[in-house]
Amino acid sequence: MRTYVSFDWAIKKLLRDKANFDILEGFLSELLEIDVKIQEILESEANKMTEADKYDRVDILVKSDKDELMLIEIQYDSEVDYFHRMVYGVSKLISQYLQEGEPYGKLRRAYSINIVYFDLGEGKDYLYEYKGEFIGISQNDILLPTLSQKDRFNISKVSDIFPKYYIIKAKNFKKLKIERSFEEWVYFLKTSDIPDDFHAKGISQAREKLKYEKMPDLDKQVYQRHIENRRIEMAVTETAEEEGRKKGIKEGIKEGIKKTAQNMKNEGFDVQTIQKLTGLSIDEINEL
Repeated sequence: MRTYVSFDWAIKKLLRDKANFDILEGFLSELLEIDVKIQEILESEANKMTEADKYDRVDILVKSDKDELMLIEIQYDSEVDYFHRMVYGVSKLISQYLQEGEPYGKLRRAYSINIVYFDLGEGKDYLYEYKGEFIGISQNDILLPTLSQKDRFNISKVSDIFPKYYIIKAKNFKKLKIERSFEEWVYFLKTSDIPDDFHAKGISQAREKLKYEKMPDLDKQVYQRHIENRRIEMAVTETAEEEGRKKGIKEGIKEGIKKTAQNMKNEGFDVQTIQKLTGLSIDEINEL
């Protein structure tokens, strides 16, 4: 029997309620290792929900009490240009919330938090953080802000101004022993389960408020359709990937056979012998 709803469903339906901000605050506080308090949930061009939205992509935009913008995106389908979309999304977000005529110093710090359930890039870890610094080409030193910049903008590094990017690859989490509190959240992201001994910030509130049995019957039915649709989509994707691999293997074998036939032809083997050994047709051999 299902105990808790998945995190993507919670973001879409439950965590937008101010009464449940404590769950999202706990998740963000553990990830960013700062105390996050949510001022409000914002709408942006990136996270507006419409009937046409795909169920495998969920976004929520948070504004903290420090006026920082935190965009959380959950993605199930593989996208080859997902890194580019991360950059585009944050760039548009920052410009959207800089009022016309305001000085650039009023830019709000932006966080891009991406929970992905597909193999994004090549990496075995479950959590990646982008740490942008300006490094000297010849001196290899880090470019630092001046004292006046530090005081005026309340920063210690130049990178404190630039967006922060996080990628959580939930499928890669395979630890049997929890070593840091945020890993309790990653465990939940992967399994939709919250063991009784978990104590990360916000996790006890999630344990209480995200219980499947507490949802109205209509919401339960919609949620079950959501889960079933996701299973079907995942099955279709896995089938397509498997067929693609098989096709790639077949094409690779055929290409190897043709290469072998070409070498035999260059060495002076007659067409009939090449045909017998490779299985290629005479026309295919003559085209080499």
